[in-house]
Amino acid sequence: MSKIVCGLDIGSTKICAIVGRLNDLGGIDVLGIGHAPSDGVKRGIVENIDKTIEAIKQAVRAAEQHSNVEIKLVHVGIAGEHIRSKQHKGIITLNNPDAEITAFDVARLHEDMHKISIPAGNKIIHVIPIEYCVDNQYSIREPIGMSGVRLEGNFHIITGQTTAIKNIFRCVKKAGLEVEDLILEPIASSHAVLTEDEKEAGVCLVDIGGGTTDIAIFEDHAIRHTAIIPFGGNIITEDIKAGLSIMKRQAEKLKIDSGCALESAITRDEIIIVPALGDKEPTEIRKSILARIIQARLSEIFYAVHREIEIAGYKRTKLPGGIVVTGGGSQMAHLRQLVEYITGIDCRTGYVQEHISRGFTSEVRNPMYSTGMGLVIYGLKHNPIISETNIESLNQDSISGGQDNLLLSTLSRQKQKVTAAEEVAEQNQPENKKAGFFGKIRGFLEDTVSGANQLLD
Repeated sequence: MSKIVCGLDIGSTKICAIVGRLNDLGGIDVLGIGHAPSDGVKRGIVENIDKTIEAIKQAVRAAEQHSNVEIKLVHVGIAGEHIRSKQHKGIITLNNPDAEITAFDVARLHEDMHKISIPAGNKIIHVIPIEYCVDNQYSIREPIGMSGVRLEGNFHIITGQTTAIKNIFRCVKKAGLEVEDLILEPIASSHAVLTEDEKEAGVCLVDIGGGTTDIAIFEDHAIRHTAIIPFGGNIITEDIKAGLSIMKRQAEKLKIDSGCALESAITRDEIIIVPALGDKEPTEIRKSILARIIQARLSEIFYAVHREIEIAGYKRTKLPGGIVVTGGGSQMAHLRQLVEYITGIDCRTGYVQEHISRGFTSEVRNPMYSTGMGLVIYGLKHNPIISETNIESLNQDSISGGQDNLLLSTLSRQKQKVTAAEEVAEQNQPENKKAGFFGKIRGFLEDTVSGANQLLD
């Protein structure tokens, strides 16, 4: 029976749980979906533990009822303005120039990235390889099996605030669940809405959530830049509420039902009637005024997006895949035209299309579920060795994802092999030589595994 995965998207507007499994044809069967209003999360950061726990329970309970599956492990998304990223290079030297580069060598290089200096109060969430270099041969995506004495790697390091990460783990644990993996939300969304051709050519993903707008730039199948803008759909609702002097729920309904991202696209300036409280007269609002408010805030968001694209060193000619906009805020009418006007880059809306085979297909193809579906896809297709790792340590303040699980799994397997070889060698050696070559290797591996575990704790 194929593995069943649950993706848990803890957002500022909603908390969503999606259950899926991989079928024999390589597609994903969506077994269940559940969501609940998120009142305890603001801009990606948990601000009310109790409300967040209750919302998680409600969303997971609904997903369990739809899927008839008991959920214990979840792949959790993380975002928020505390997220930071940078690129860092590492290098190791191999002792035997005639030997092949192994997974253990690559894992050692990854492990070194956890020793880099980061600001106090932060921890590493992802160590993502961009490219490798073997003996000055650059742009290598898979160095395992090659010969060389000098292995270098360029990595994208993503960090987050320790307290924010621990609060997410605490909420999940108190909801009766365990975190199987923690994934940056724009990375998860990219698995759901981007094609491999786009990732190869160069593309910018913009995920407009309720509290934040998440950015991820890809080129040559590698992530090149990530950023979080601390504005999303909720701030547009607040602008409508303040600008039109109406209630928040009325502002949200106006945004969803009648919102438009481009004032000039309003060809027929309709009058929208908003019911008033009590005995007061209903409020009449012109659609053009509503569009003007929305356009002002969306313009601010996408000028910030354009600035991040330029900071990353990308221009129109370097992004043949254009900008792919997803998330709940991407459904605004005429948003594509506004994005193209501000950035000068082609734009499309990202839908979950290629991966879903059956089950809740019309619902999860909505861009608002792109992160949740991305978490499911990530768990099914991009984390093949999770069952070999120590899940308990992941939920005891450990916060690293699949690459770190690969590290510990590889180091542990290599240590087991050397231990077995040492036992055989000791049986054939005199007492005074038993602590020789294999003993030194075993000591090195024990120190390395111990160091890796300390980094993940």
